[in-house]
Amino acid sequence: MSGKVVLPGGEKVPALGIGTWMMGERAAARKEEAESVRLGIELGLTLVDTAEMYGDGACETFLGEALAGLREKVFLVSKVYPQNASRAGVVAACERSLKRLKTDRLDLYLLHWRGGVPLEETIIGFEHLKTQGKIRHWGVSNLDTDDMNELYETPGGEGCAVNQVLYNLTRRGPEYDLLPWLEEHEMPLMAYSPIEQGRIRTSGVLAEIAAKHKAKPFQVALAWVLRNPNNIVIPKASRPEHMRENAGARDIRLDGEDLAALDAAFPPPTRKRALEML
Repeated sequence: MSGKVVLPGGEKVPALGIGTWMMGERAAARKEEAESVRLGIELGLTLVDTAEMYGDGACETFLGEALAGLREKVFLVSKVYPQNASRAGVVAACERSLKRLKTDRLDLYLLHWRGGVPLEETIIGFEHLKTQGKIRHWGVSNLDTDDMNELYETPGGEGCAVNQVLYNLTRRGPEYDLLPWLEEHEMPLMAYSPIEQGRIRTSGVLAEIAAKHKAKPFQVALAWVLRNPNNIVIPKASRPEHMRENAGARDIRLDGEDLAALDAAFPPPTRKRALEML
């Protein structure tokens, strides 16, 4: 693994980044969460993902403080609510996010999920933000294969940089047709909840493979998602020790025997499944 994923257009971003869902919502945890984020950046996990939905802006505000002095090192990602994704609404929502994040631009801005606003309107809003220099790239989240086909048939839709979806060992549905679609269009998949928010079963095969690699089961689960050079992975770590563990997943090389054992324990899809969301 090179540790980098190539976006359409050629820019390289870290394959392993930082998710922040539910960060910044508890006053007692803010200091440790900020330390964790800052450590992650120091360790090279410089892609940081958030959304206006997270804590209704509280997470973006938290990151605006946590990233003080580090903004130039970070590839910063946020997401717009679908109800705010109209031509004018997406511009106003982005400006609110920028204010909370204490920055003048986002590196990547995503439609959080599909709502009632036509994709064409959202694309026009995104492209306007690009011309203003307020965002550098735009993409989508939680869009299934038919949605992606519709996006590509919409004027400007080929400007999409990534699709962020739920993907981990227990949620392998995207492998059936969405991941092949993304690979064909040279568009990265950004995997959220890559260890199912800590709920993946760590006994059995994961524990055995972890022991073989002198690693932790969750590190193996992360390494499994990272095995694909088209995947960007954004686990959350609210504590510095967990952030250090996440970073260590980059050093694990799963061999054919490991992958076969994981396929047996967590079978790949044999038919189309509707895209899952958390």
